[in-house]
Amino acid sequence: QVQLVESGGGLVQPGGSLTLSCAASGSIFNIRSMGWFRQAPGKQRELVATMSSGSSTNYASSVKGRFTISRDNAKNTVYLQMNSLKLEDTAVYYCNVVGSVVGVLLPQNYWGKGTLVTVSS
Repeated sequence: QVQLVESGGGLVQPGGSLTLSCAASGSIFNIRSMGWFRQAPGKQRELVATMSSGSSTNYASSVKGRFTISRDNAKNTVYLQMNSLKLEDTAVYYCNVVGSVVGVLLPQNYWGKGTLVTVSS
């Protein structure tokens, strides 16, 4: 069993900041990638930012320069620092982890339940 626990969502005014965190626990090991996706009402889920085990990062163009992803490998935790938030950043943010599980040959893809970020004045 693998659990992803997200926290840090909430209501913030435009221009404000929030930090999301996601901790992975359970039988997962050799985590290859940790990251964040988001889904706004009426839209498809989209990539926000990911970080590989080698610390390579990938950001959506819409968040570059405003969001920063980081991870604590010792704690299997990924963070998303969001600055200069805009109305269009409003969405449910989902944590994503790709890693190995005992007894399963190929790396598996896991999702958190999501945390709501609302940017509103």
